[in-house]
Amino acid sequence: MYRDEIKFNKFKRRRGATMGILKSRLFKIIAIIVSIPVVLFGVYLLIMIITDYKPDKAIKLEIDNNQKSVIKKDESISIITFNIGYGGMDKDQDFFMDGGLGSRSKSKEKTLENITKISAFLKSKNTDFIMLQEVDRKSTRSFKVNEVEFMKDALKDYASSFALNYKVFWVPIPISKPHGSVQAGLLTMSKYGVESSTRYSLPGTEAFLRQLGDLDRCVQENRIPVEDGKELVLVNAHLSAYDKGGVIRKQQLQFLKEFVQKEFEKGNYVVVGGDWNHSMPGTDPSIFKTKQAFPDWLKTIPEDFAPKRYKWVIDKTVPSNRTVDIPF
Repeated sequence: MYRDEIKFNKFKRRRGATMGILKSRLFKIIAIIVSIPVVLFGVYLLIMIITDYKPDKAIKLEIDNNQKSVIKKDESISIITFNIGYGGMDKDQDFFMDGGLGSRSKSKEKTLENITKISAFLKSKNTDFIMLQEVDRKSTRSFKVNEVEFMKDALKDYASSFALNYKVFWVPIPISKPHGSVQAGLLTMSKYGVESSTRYSLPGTEAFLRQLGDLDRCVQENRIPVEDGKELVLVNAHLSAYDKGGVIRKQQLQFLKEFVQKEFEKGNYVVVGGDWNHSMPGTDPSIFKTKQAFPDWLKTIPEDFAPKRYKWVIDKTVPSNRTVDIPF
């Protein structure tokens, strides 16, 4: 009996030791499984911080295919402004930031089809100046189509300059199909000679983590000589959209107000156009038939925003903004 009892106790100790080893291994496995996403997120965050685009407040831009024509005094000019939505926001698309599901163009073929139609539309209008927003240069969402070069090739009679305002290593949302890597910006085109083109950073930033994946908002200023010795200052703008309470947009509007006032005091002609991400003064959204609610992020530009002797040029009968929580 004594010998059997000794064997039994040894068995219990071996079994206990074995169970202890198993528990230790299980704990290590669980710790590794839990730590993997934490480490991956840390690496991702580090890459995002290292690659974060930090432009100077003012950057001189290269002017391609500059023209020689000079604007004559009292000559009428035509301008078109168009947010092309990276060639992916056609009527069949929605967008995740507005409550939809979409984050990319449907396909590379659809992207090329869309920007081909957009460039054909712009060419048919034959305006003196073109101001475009959300023009991709190398982005996941538009299947790496270089839309800047596409537009320049399609519209060969125009000088052009490009201002980068969105450069992010990887936007990880939505999880099912991330927005991905983005390089995009503002493209301004002119049939007249351009003296200079400059990117000016707009004030205001989002919270740290959000800003890492957000646009670095700016305006693009093009100075075009006029025959009377003055300049036409053409400003291509793309203001913030989803800032809570429109706080950042207020800062940006103040920047623009002071900017155009200074140019007016110099005696120059000034035109500001682009994607304001606001409802325009004097417009009435209720005249358009829709069952959708007015987006809570969309603010109205104050009536007193424009300095004296400036005026808004708006077709109040045309809805220039649509919600993209559902396909159109």
